[in-house]
Amino acid sequence: MTRLSVNINKIATIRNSRGGNIPNVVEAAINIEKFGAQGITVHPRPDGRHIRVPDVYALKKVITTEFNIEGNPTDSFIELVTNVIPEQVTLVPDAHDAITSNSGWDTVRNNSFLTSVVKEFKKNNIRVSIFVDPIEEMVEGAAKTGADRIELYTEPYASNYQNNREKAIEPYIRAAKKAIECNLGINAGHDLNLDNLKYFHDNIPGLLEVSIGHALISDALYMGLEKTIKAYLACLK
Repeated sequence: MTRLSVNINKIATIRNSRGGNIPNVVEAAINIEKFGAQGITVHPRPDGRHIRVPDVYALKKVITTEFNIEGNPTDSFIELVTNVIPEQVTLVPDAHDAITSNSGWDTVRNNSFLTSVVKEFKKNNIRVSIFVDPIEEMVEGAAKTGADRIELYTEPYASNYQNNREKAIEPYIRAAKKAIECNLGINAGHDLNLDNLKYFHDNIPGLLEVSIGHALISDALYMGLEKTIKAYLACLK
């Protein structure tokens, strides 16, 4: 079964909008695991607008499934991750002012940099995933860095799903097959939701993990967190 890792950034965003500690991101993570999710994802950004550095340390103490930290591998990010030692780190090429992730790495142009970063994390026994667009050349480039996995950037799939889902998923199938050839594990994330997740899951070979935040937390406003997580897990069976 493909694992569901829940990105809790949006919970932190709500908390930060008012100050204080409501909702409590640590309590939310504990409940998300209790309701069946197999991982927790966070993406701390330099401006601290959602998950903050103290949250990352606090979460590490309580997470019992898998902790995935996403982010742009700046010096401060590398220091944070190597101090916390999560099960997985996902490298994302975010600009400092990005609202949300909007593209994958050019793994060819950035090969030397990514190789050095991957080496640093793997020295600490942290599994490394590289965020990439569904382009076979970028998948091959990720493999050459020594990374363990790729995370396929799925916003283009989600945007085109309603118009032509077969066409929308074609590049992702090709990218997944290339990843398997390169001995890379396959993760995916961004704009996956209850409408498009099952079709993606059923058609992508070797899909190990999806990371979902915005849609899942939004659905929980209507359905409740426990029911929502079970609905997403059902899409992954």
